[in-house]
Amino acid sequence: MRKDVTDLPVVVVDDEPHILTGTRLALRGGGVGAVKTLDDSRALLQFLAENGARLILLDLIMPHCSGLELLPHLVRDYPEIPVIVMTASDQLETAVSCMKAGAFDYLVKPVEKSRLLASVRTSLELSDLRREVSTLTHHFLDGQLEQPAVFAPIITCSAKMTAIFQYLEVVAHSPQPILIHGETGTGKELVARAVHLASGRAGRFVAVNLAGLDDQLFSDSLFGHVRGAFTGADKSREGLIASAAHGTLFLDEIGDLQELSQVKLLRLLQENEYYPVGSDNLVKSHARIVAATNRNLADLVASGRFRNDLYFRLRAHNVRLPSLRERREDIPMLLDHFLAKAATVLGRDVPALPPALAGLLASYDFPGNIRELEALLFDAVACSRGGELALEPFASLVPLAGNVPAEPVYAPLDDSLQRLFGGFPTLKMAETLLIEEALRRTGGKQGAAAELLGLTRQALNKRLKRSL
Repeated sequence: MRKDVTDLPVVVVDDEPHILTGTRLALRGGGVGAVKTLDDSRALLQFLAENGARLILLDLIMPHCSGLELLPHLVRDYPEIPVIVMTASDQLETAVSCMKAGAFDYLVKPVEKSRLLASVRTSLELSDLRREVSTLTHHFLDGQLEQPAVFAPIITCSAKMTAIFQYLEVVAHSPQPILIHGETGTGKELVARAVHLASGRAGRFVAVNLAGLDDQLFSDSLFGHVRGAFTGADKSREGLIASAAHGTLFLDEIGDLQELSQVKLLRLLQENEYYPVGSDNLVKSHARIVAATNRNLADLVASGRFRNDLYFRLRAHNVRLPSLRERREDIPMLLDHFLAKAATVLGRDVPALPPALAGLLASYDFPGNIRELEALLFDAVACSRGGELALEPFASLVPLAGNVPAEPVYAPLDDSLQRLFGGFPTLKMAETLLIEEALRRTGGKQGAAAELLGLTRQALNKRLKRSL
């Protein structure tokens, strides 16, 4: 598993010990994270080669090797690491020269803490964004997941879901929040857990449903309280943010958050700090936030029920999960999965699927999505007798004569199938068409066509020879 970029240090290079100490304290106090100080500029390149860095704060005038000499080497050999120059010289020509050489910013000593932190945070955000765009481009061109096992609990063969996994695998390493949209039952918490695993964070995955929480419960649940904070608080209790330290805090139903609680969450996201209830002491947050909602937050913002600034903070990374009716190709896989799961839980043999069921489900829109399908399968297994899955739990989905049909029920033939084949195709006909189309799209390259079809090249060759 690759190292999280946020674990890399911010490196401060200066020959003055008091500058190193003051800068380190300011950065740590501002929640920047790991900070490494070097009082000899000659040690910088070796340190970068062995450890890497997230950002470099570089003094310009130093003995042995000046910042002016180091800057071109840093920009050439480590273009992904932003460099902020700090110097006592306020000459415009020097500042222009440094910016032209590739420095991200130019700060004149003594640097105010707020100015220093603003520059550092901006450079880190832009650097993280560039890294994510680069990694995303590589992922989509490569078409492969680095950690397929973390997404394995999500049963799917959908190309839409695969693209979402590729995106999430990249942004999982970002410290910025992720907002997951999706209808009820689409698997938002399952996806959030996969993001946590893909991130490699050492802490726990902690979930809380915000629906129905008033501001007092919200504050106490997330921030915790100190002893005596309110009546009945006979001892201190840490909140969920502390429980999720160095892990992931999953905020479900974020669209139901009350206005006062929205203000408190916004501060947490902006400053990475909070006050436990009843305390005047700030506490640093080390939890990554993933939020989810089945509501349209943009509409809530437009109506004044959700803060615009909080909305844009939350959606630093934004994902919409497709409904089950948008990924009907997953229904057969989900049927097999939930059928086996229900049989195991209920202590029964796996019943056979009736021929009518596939057509019945293909014509249903599943307003409750995957959760509804799972509930239907559990009910059907519980009602089953004689080794075949009972159809009664499905009878209300679409009109059926006598509830249980004597003949198989099929969904209406799609117009595209009718045009292509003149009727319902055989497996042989469909296979031939898919192979021909894959070869056409890949310019006749069998390796690429096999990958497109989800086959090995050897399997594709066998099918081609069989059709000759």
